[in-house]
Amino acid sequence: MTKRVLMLSWEYPPRVIGGLARVVAELSKQLPNQGFEVHVVTADHPGTPEHEQDGSVFVHRVKTQTDATPDFLTWVARLNYGLLQYAIEIHRKTPFCLVHAHDWMVADAAWVMKKGFGLPLVATMHATEAGRMHGLHNDLQRYISQMEWRLTYEAWAVIVNSQHMLFELQNLFSMPSDKISVIPNGIDPDQFNFEFDPRPLRSQYAADWQKIVLYVGRMVLEKGVQVMLNAAPGVLNACPGTRFLLVGTGYYLDDLKRQAQSLNISHDVQFLGYVSDDDLRRLYKIADVVCIPSLYEPFGIVALEGMAAQVPVVTSDAGGLTDFVEHNVNGITTYAGNSASLTWGILEVLRNEQLAEHLRSVAYARVSQIYNWKVIAEKTAAVYNNVLKSSAVLGADGVASAPAAGTPALSRKVLSGQETERS
Repeated sequence: MTKRVLMLSWEYPPRVIGGLARVVAELSKQLPNQGFEVHVVTADHPGTPEHEQDGSVFVHRVKTQTDATPDFLTWVARLNYGLLQYAIEIHRKTPFCLVHAHDWMVADAAWVMKKGFGLPLVATMHATEAGRMHGLHNDLQRYISQMEWRLTYEAWAVIVNSQHMLFELQNLFSMPSDKISVIPNGIDPDQFNFEFDPRPLRSQYAADWQKIVLYVGRMVLEKGVQVMLNAAPGVLNACPGTRFLLVGTGYYLDDLKRQAQSLNISHDVQFLGYVSDDDLRRLYKIADVVCIPSLYEPFGIVALEGMAAQVPVVTSDAGGLTDFVEHNVNGITTYAGNSASLTWGILEVLRNEQLAEHLRSVAYARVSQIYNWKVIAEKTAAVYNNVLKSSAVLGADGVASAPAAGTPALSRKVLSGQETERS
């Protein structure tokens, strides 16, 4: 019997805001090999069909919520209404056995599907508001954090992508460790295995003798691009002509452009904005270094992309990056927020081809063997099957005379309604 999963996500390719969209897409494509039929219900994106089959994944984009909204939270609320409209309609035709929600922006829809239809809920927390903002400083941030807590509280099982995120959820929400599974993000190295002559593209940005440092990510404070720009003058002094290519958009973009001007490095820095996935893979191929200078990083999938493209990575020691970037083995690790350390790390690679080749070789072997989506889907399917087994024993309302073996105590309390206040 086919087991159908409802996957709720506010972004899915080609709507790509951050790493979440790629994680949902790649995981969803692998789960059918584990016996699960996946239906992704997600936000609309211009020029996309309402319903499509992406490989073995059924994708449904909300086209009903077209009214203008006055603010961000109203947009999120309207999105959840739309997600529910589609999810309920699909569920009535082909019932789901489980709902998997990604981050707080789909929490209300997930909660209703759990309470209204008795579906066990699995949640993946890709980041937290407190982590992104280095604390909670206003009512909006406190509200988002409360929604994050609610999602993890209602979930039967919670998936995180790093040990850092596990500790973060335990500290923020007092979550028991037996409710959390650490499953890292992954990459498909075959995406970078294509015939490509880098010379024409490279000549658009740099001369043959110049080096290229590539940044990929959102232009926001926690990604540390400002640290990278502060490191650039030191790199240019030691390695003149180095070019810095920055891919991405975000609220901090104009500030970063002004910073580059004030540092007198605008000639050496190009802000490329949004680029397609195909163009991005080609940019990786012409880079000498991929730089990830994050101040807060739950995982750091860009580092995996650099490794899969066989480009040496230089990262900060923030968050989940330290789970898989081993200094001087498969990457260079620098101190988060320290521009002098980042300058040193970039120059270590640019001035030492033997080290660069070592980093490329080890990193590519590891992403191929460990951080691949087949293994990640197997681990996720194991979480699903454990949840389905336990929920079948406990029943839809989570009440049973004898708890299922291995079921987290807090999960049993939550689902049986014994605990109604935030701990």
